Amino acid sequence: MADSESTQDSAATTEPHLTQAQDKVDDTTAKLNNLALRIWPPTQRTRDAVINRLVETLSSQSVLSKRYGTMPEDEASAVAKSIEDEAFLVAGASFSADDDDGIEILQVYSKEISKRMLDTVKARVAAAAADAPSGLAEVDLNNAGAADGEEISSSSVKAEA
Repeated sequence: MADSESTQDSAATTEPHLTQAQDKVDDTTAKLNNLALRIWPPTQRTRDAVINRLVETLSSQSVLSKRYGTMPEDEASAVAKSIEDEAFLVAGASFSADDDDGIEILQVYSKEISKRMLDTVKARVAAAAADAPSGLAEVDLNNAGAADGEEISSSSVKAEA
């Protein structure tokens, strides 16, 4: 009988511990149910990271630079800030109360950044081509079109049209 009494005592002492643990789980569950995860608007830290990535893409070798060329870092920095600001304003204007977590507006923001970046580099190449003397087309704008490992000077390389 001593064994059955000790088992009952043991069960009695663990029940309050289990009750406390269950209460903590219930409290945590209630808090999580009330938690709303929102990804819009992005924090300033996130916006700065987007700008830094844009600068890197515009000023260093990338898929984009192979076709459209690179920009000097100071120019890329100013352009990146402008692109991000404009995309943020456009996305913010399209904000809808129906979008509970901000996924749709984040998609608008991302698409606007991509669109504006591409428009910027295309306009830059078009402006450089328009400045080229007649009969000549500008092929390179800071290494645009260079093959991997092939080095081209920063000055424009002109080819007959």
